[in-house]
Amino acid sequence: MKKFVPQYILDISPYNPGKPIEEVEREFGIRDAVKLASNENPIGPSPKAVASLKGELKKMSFYPDSHSFYLKRELALRFKVSENNLIIGNGSNELIEILTRAFIRPGVSAVIANQAFAVYQMLVQVVGGEKIIVPLSNYTHDLQAMRKAVKNNTRMIFIANPNNPTGTIVRNREFEDFLYSVPEDILIVLDEAYAEYVMDEDYPNSIELFSMRKNLVILRTFSKIYGLAGLRIGYGIAHEEIVEIMHKIRQPFNVNSAGQIAALAALADEEHVESSRTLNAEGKEYLYGEFDRMELNYVPTEANFILVDCGIDCNEIFLKLLKLGVIVRPMAGYGLPTSFRVTIGTAKDNRKFISALEKVL
Repeated sequence: MKKFVPQYILDISPYNPGKPIEEVEREFGIRDAVKLASNENPIGPSPKAVASLKGELKKMSFYPDSHSFYLKRELALRFKVSENNLIIGNGSNELIEILTRAFIRPGVSAVIANQAFAVYQMLVQVVGGEKIIVPLSNYTHDLQAMRKAVKNNTRMIFIANPNNPTGTIVRNREFEDFLYSVPEDILIVLDEAYAEYVMDEDYPNSIELFSMRKNLVILRTFSKIYGLAGLRIGYGIAHEEIVEIMHKIRQPFNVNSAGQIAALAALADEEHVESSRTLNAEGKEYLYGEFDRMELNYVPTEANFILVDCGIDCNEIFLKLLKLGVIVRPMAGYGLPTSFRVTIGTAKDNRKFISALEKVL
């Protein structure tokens, strides 16, 4: 059947999410493994989100609300935008896919940073688009270089802020200058999956900028700080003309009922969000100190993960840590062959990781 498939599809390397933690424990004969590979919230979902689901399970025989009415209403109130500016997705990944299907095709290009979320490149290739790859500068999106890379056929620019896998951000003035320099017929897709973790006061206020530029699309998720990765729910904020186009492609009932209910409850649980931010900040400082003590290079982060350069083959480090019950993400696939990315966990998780890393090194 391959002869019927375009070569640009056959050339795609599928995204590798890693093995379930239970399978890792079975395979290596270990217990109490810690998964620090996927940037999940180590304290889990909001208790309010969990409680909200208990009374709703008996309704699972019904199709979900295809318009996510209540969640959109709450998001519109929170961000002071119209409900027509909102679209809810099966994770923000689905919204990236919808955008590329709508605006990218053979003969059309998208500008993407080299070491940014791998799904951007993959989905542009899925629809036969041209990928214009721009290197990072000091592990950060080089906005000037990305602007210079724009061609006549460019219709989209992806920016992850904070960036995955480096954890760096582009700051307010730089981003605002970039935003106004890009023609309004080019979509700027601003992926803010980790926005709630950012502590830097110079982080761009994307919602404020959104009201000034019709070509800005903001993507956020409930998978990270809200701890709902298993329910797959994210949202986009965009000009209503863009949202209208996206709805033409969005599948009906794309977001499950449990995800909508839990997201609505999680959004109101500010205590859980603050606890998650505090735990992350404390874990970050602990890991910085340990990496300094071990004389390891790392990238200061604004997210809930840290990119660490151990100076040797990261796949070797990954496998040895795996056997000690610690799962991290090797970064060879991002062109960083001696680096791995580690999620900031609980204090106990972080200590186990450091102990295992010392043994491995």
